Amino acid sequence: MNGLFPARTKAASLWSPVLQLLSASTVTSSSSQRPRVSPILQNAPNIAPTSQTRWASRKRIQNLVPNPTPFVPDVKTFLTLIGRDLHKHEEKFPSWEALFTLNSDQLEELGIDPARTRKYLINWRHKFRNGHFGPGGDAVFVKEGKAVIRVLEVERKDPRLPPARVAMNVPEGKDPKELQPSQMSRVKGYRVRKANIITGPYAIPMRSDLGGGAYLEPKMGMWEHKKGHKIDGGERRRTEVRFLKRVSQRREKREERLAQR
Repeated sequence: MNGLFPARTKAASLWSPVLQLLSASTVTSSSSQRPRVSPILQNAPNIAPTSQTRWASRKRIQNLVPNPTPFVPDVKTFLTLIGRDLHKHEEKFPSWEALFTLNSDQLEELGIDPARTRKYLINWRHKFRNGHFGPGGDAVFVKEGKAVIRVLEVERKDPRLPPARVAMNVPEGKDPKELQPSQMSRVKGYRVRKANIITGPYAIPMRSDLGGGAYLEPKMGMWEHKKGHKIDGGERRRTEVRFLKRVSQRREKREERLAQR
């Protein structure tokens, strides 16, 4: 038995240099690891941590605030278009940035009630931020709040077919035939019927002596989502309301029979 212990000691002495190298490499690799940094702050300038946080929050706010469009240039126009009497709260928003950055609690402090109105406003902010507009929202050429739409004839590949007629947003007083493709734009939801009649929501026809076509102007509730009408108290109270109605009807019939006696 005593002869085995020297063999173990010898084997341990042979492996000790390898173990020392492994432990040294582990310490080196652990010390060389850097702390993880948020992807937002990787491109931030090399400044103090508190300044990095402010830079990141400012960058996030800038991403939340979309740019005004030619058809929706200010707060008043936006609130007028989405309707539900939100234009009455125009003075509560000092800037375009405030309109898109205030949260629900802050809107409540400003006096925008009830909660469904705040939810409706926040929902429209999200849609506008993602480029989902109502009628005329994608118009590019707008002058004094008016977007002009005219008919452009496009030749087809087959010469035997008549030219296609497309509704295009053009600068006021311009003929689509004289413009380059970059000088006009399509407007979703508007088409040409018959020869030169432009159809679509809130399209106002123009006189022929003014060049024909139609034009759009921001109007009250132009983008409004109409509220549904509750029938018998809505889905949650419909059973109860209808039961109470039947009870009152039976009571009236019973009183009529007693009166006849």
